[in-house]
Amino acid sequence: MYIRNEDTICAPATVPGTGAISVIRVSGPEAHSIADKVIRCRRGNISDAKGYTIRFGTVLDGSENTIDEVLVSVFRAPHSYTGENSVEISCHASSFIVTSIMDLLYAAGARAAEPGEFTQRAYLNGKMDLAQAEAVADVIASQNAAAHRIAFKQMKGGFSSELKTMRGELLELVSLMELELDFSEEEVEFADRSRLDSLLDQITTHVSKLIDSFRLGNAIKNGVPVAIAGATNTGKSTLLNALLGEDRAIVSDVHGTTRDTIEETLNIGGVLFRFIDTAGLRETEEVVEKIGIERTFKKISEASIVLGMVDLTRDFDSTCDTVREIVSKVDFDTQKLVILLNKTDICEVNKNVNIVNFIVSSLENKSIANFVENSVCNLENLGNQSNGTTEIVPISAKTGSGIENLRQILAASQRDLLGDSDTTLVTNQRHVQALSDARTSLLRVREGLASGLPTDLAAQDIREAIYHLGSIVGEISTDEVLGNIFRNFCIGK
Repeated sequence: MYIRNEDTICAPATVPGTGAISVIRVSGPEAHSIADKVIRCRRGNISDAKGYTIRFGTVLDGSENTIDEVLVSVFRAPHSYTGENSVEISCHASSFIVTSIMDLLYAAGARAAEPGEFTQRAYLNGKMDLAQAEAVADVIASQNAAAHRIAFKQMKGGFSSELKTMRGELLELVSLMELELDFSEEEVEFADRSRLDSLLDQITTHVSKLIDSFRLGNAIKNGVPVAIAGATNTGKSTLLNALLGEDRAIVSDVHGTTRDTIEETLNIGGVLFRFIDTAGLRETEEVVEKIGIERTFKKISEASIVLGMVDLTRDFDSTCDTVREIVSKVDFDTQKLVILLNKTDICEVNKNVNIVNFIVSSLENKSIANFVENSVCNLENLGNQSNGTTEIVPISAKTGSGIENLRQILAASQRDLLGDSDTTLVTNQRHVQALSDARTSLLRVREGLASGLPTDLAAQDIREAIYHLGSIVGEISTDEVLGNIFRNFCIGK
């Protein structure tokens, strides 16, 4: 385990110069006495103040000149974020003031905190487990309501509670199995095998659901990946610019302008989307463009949502080729496809009945029956056509017609996936790996019991599963793991 450091540490918890107030944190055994050396309070010393109180004071330099007037929040161990004696100094957000106070704290005996050291101390002092500590960074980095909700639930211990429950049940069973070994000569069976089978099924299913949730959880945390795909000059880059409200991608009449992927994020309805403008699909011998098209296919496979661009002004055969290519690359079990009928400002949808009919038939070949029902024969009234997995939406990326409608469709698709339930979503790659290792051990137990594996070997596999689940919350951890986690935190957290 990490060796506890008894130094008193300090760091700005806010960025100087970006607001009216900055907060400087001090934590450690000497936090109160060090603060007394730097801040002169009008009524008594900080060392004598009760926890959860605020003192007004003045910070003076070595020549007794006033640097700032401050408020000092006092916390006493173990009732603080770190579990140690702590103070938080609220001063004006001048870079000069913050730097001056920090220099005085150093001179009084504190040292600069390392990245994440406050949260690391909170973990080491039992204020939170490792999964909760990692969630602190996710809460700080959250850019939308969905990501914040997931991270905040983990920080409050929802995910950890599930893991601890599973570990507790497995520990009870493995203890009974090992007790059997002590009475092996009497052939006593303490662990109910039917209950063991049932529990293994239950926990393995739970672990599998957590692993499967990573695709959605990671998408919400880092942005739901949305690939914009289609032939060259169908309006993909124009669409990206229209969604973002700025000229992010180059728009040109020249075919093959976009050679590489362009990615930008946008918050829609409280969910962060990561839009990926891809190279246009066409036959080409140009080496760089071919690499770009290969990347397009890769981004389509990685996306949660695929926006397939169809140019209503194009000839029937080339449009059909593009639709076939896009539809063939989409996994309808895990991905949502939105076919965008673009350039409605210069070509009416009802003039392209053959194209729309072909799109519908292509989708029906993917077992999407009754997709548009009778509306294909009544295209002048064509709006959004949807079966939940795929939608057809008329738009004009140039004029903005239908763009707001597309935004609503994207937001609604993710509300349906996330919902308002308390379902835990895994967002951390380290957690997914540990869960996968735990599931492998549990499956090995099932196979072993079915084949008559000796009790001691089955018990060892269960202990491995317990180990992997425990590594997520920090029941088992190493200096290397802790170092990798906390070095990615910001200073002051």
